[in-house]
Amino acid sequence: MMAQRSERRRIHLDQSDLLCTKGCGFYGNTAWQGLCSKCWREENQRDKQKQIQDDWALAERLQREEEEAYASRHQKAQSQAAVTPFNKFEERKTKEKSSKVNTVTKFFTPSSKTPPKKDATAPLDSQSSPSSCSTANRPSSADTDLATREFIDFLKPLKYGRQIFRQCRAFTESMAYKRDMGVEDMSECVQDFYQSLSERLHTQFKGSSEYVEGIMDEVERYMTTRLYKEVFCPETSDDEKKDLAVQKRIRALHWVTTEMLGVPVDEEIPEASDSVVKAITDVIELDSKRVPKDKLACITRCSKHIFNAIRISKKEAASADDFLPTLIYIVLKANPPRLQSNIQYITRFCNPSRLMTGEDGYYFTNLCCALAFIEKLDGKSLNMTSEEFDRYMSGVQVSPNWPPVDGAALTQVHERLDLLSGLGERQELVMERARQLESDLIDWTDEVEQNVQSILETFEARNPPVVTSSGSAATGAATGTATGAAAVSSAIDSDNVENEHLPPPLTPQVFAG
Repeated sequence: MMAQRSERRRIHLDQSDLLCTKGCGFYGNTAWQGLCSKCWREENQRDKQKQIQDDWALAERLQREEEEAYASRHQKAQSQAAVTPFNKFEERKTKEKSSKVNTVTKFFTPSSKTPPKKDATAPLDSQSSPSSCSTANRPSSADTDLATREFIDFLKPLKYGRQIFRQCRAFTESMAYKRDMGVEDMSECVQDFYQSLSERLHTQFKGSSEYVEGIMDEVERYMTTRLYKEVFCPETSDDEKKDLAVQKRIRALHWVTTEMLGVPVDEEIPEASDSVVKAITDVIELDSKRVPKDKLACITRCSKHIFNAIRISKKEAASADDFLPTLIYIVLKANPPRLQSNIQYITRFCNPSRLMTGEDGYYFTNLCCALAFIEKLDGKSLNMTSEEFDRYMSGVQVSPNWPPVDGAALTQVHERLDLLSGLGERQELVMERARQLESDLIDWTDEVEQNVQSILETFEARNPPVVTSSGSAATGAATGTATGAAAVSSAIDSDNVENEHLPPPLTPQVFAG
């Protein structure tokens, strides 16, 4: 058993597993049964066409049955004696027939409600304010107003900017009349608009690929910001239910370790640990963004931090077999909020060309695979028995027998505790020395005061005050004759035996005041 545990199974995902199952060369998505957005739309269109044909056939059959039932009732009514006048009876039957037939046809035809037409000649700036109907249905916010102003500023230098803004604004306003529509139908409408606008920019406006992608990014930002409240985790979908299920599943898998998944990251290395923390922060930040492009940027940053952590730990470049297990481990540690809703939102309303190619599409596909792996995780995936897996999931077995008890996290805790203990001892030593310094300063101050006082007392004892004839007191050094002053001066310089050649001291002159 231990030998089996020592040989950990690595999660392998080939590059071909990320591509579309139809072999078109683009990245697939688990939400589209492994197809890319292009193939999924083609399959979905065929299914919808078939469904529409079946619905029309059903409507025609119901209408024929209704007409036949009406004809039979009409013939039966003619054979019987009419209690009411014939014209009233005919009018009542005609209304009944028309109401039933109209009900059947309305059920299989799209709504005829359309938004009011906008003035095509209005200036670009005047069209930035929402219509009265739109304002009543969707209150404006600071984010939507800012997105509108930024979109207008972006389109002003463009030759066809006014026309592009008019189309985008008309489409977003029309979506306010489709709130009861299913989220998948809303996604199809948005994707159709993306495709038609992109084709028009390529053909009619003769724009290059980079030019068109730049415009489509701003179109996506403007539209998704204005439609965010209507299309993110709508009430018509079960996204919220799936979010709760994913969060509960991840919480139940809190015991999964890096050794079980074969994650080649050594969190004891400070640089690798910092990259892991940054990756967790980025995947949590995913939910705070509104624009699909910004959400994909969070996933890309998270993935790059993962590659950096692997490179630091292995001292070599990371491979795809190293990346996916580490991404799974990051998702398990982060348990990001509304992960399923964010993935579905990106899938439904992101510019499809961004998901089909490029590093954003690659990392997003890996995130979808990581979530699918977590939802289907079992004992076999972790190379353990079903009974052992169930014990971990139920909480009976708290920690696995491997890795050793002194794992990376426990070692870091002990190191931090030892460091804190050492810092406490150093703090006590510093405080003790500070108190000693304060005591020494006080003693030194007292000693200086005592010395000064002693010197003053000695000076006063040697030079007592003398009372003059005028009644004023003065010291002996300040009064008397020049002889006394000279004596005092000679007494001061009496110890200066090495400077015999110095001139005599000045004799103080006494002036009568």
